[in-house]
Amino acid sequence: MQGKHIVALGGTLRPTSTTSRALAAALAHAEAAGARTTLLTGEAIDFPNYDPDAAEATDKVAHFVDTVRSADALLIGSPGYHGTLSGLVKNALDHVELTRGDDRVYLDGVPVGLVATAAGWQAAVTTLQALRGVTHALRGWPTPIGVAINSAAGGDPVGEADGQIALMMAQIGLFLRD
Repeated sequence: MQGKHIVALGGTLRPTSTTSRALAAALAHAEAAGARTTLLTGEAIDFPNYDPDAAEATDKVAHFVDTVRSADALLIGSPGYHGTLSGLVKNALDHVELTRGDDRVYLDGVPVGLVATAAGWQAAVTTLQALRGVTHALRGWPTPIGVAINSAAGGDPVGEADGQIALMMAQIGLFLRD
């Protein structure tokens, strides 16, 4: 991953959310492998609702879209809200539509690692499935392993998932080999 730009987006508006911590842990693996990283979570992805007829590229949205454009690989993380991804994360991903006229449309050919967290396995797994569907719709290439984290299991759920996070990041590295 030496010299590659890995971008992580997702989480919640809480700075200490399990999802944000899991994304930061994944980026730490990328940094250890020599990648340049960017974490976009909370306020960085809190945009007005996406309107396909009047999408406004505010400074915050433009920064987000430019950062996604510069990514060699992407990590998407979401808490499981009622069995699917959060509105915050979905709205941010809807703004990727602003790349529809680019040479690289959406996430075409981009490896994407997925992380879902929830207070129970059912919501974590269904959220992971939803993230995989959105990634496919955006032409991204999800890694074979995605990470589901049960935040209600007690202990340090992000630390306990570190082996899966490391494997997901190793798979991203395989996609990025020259």
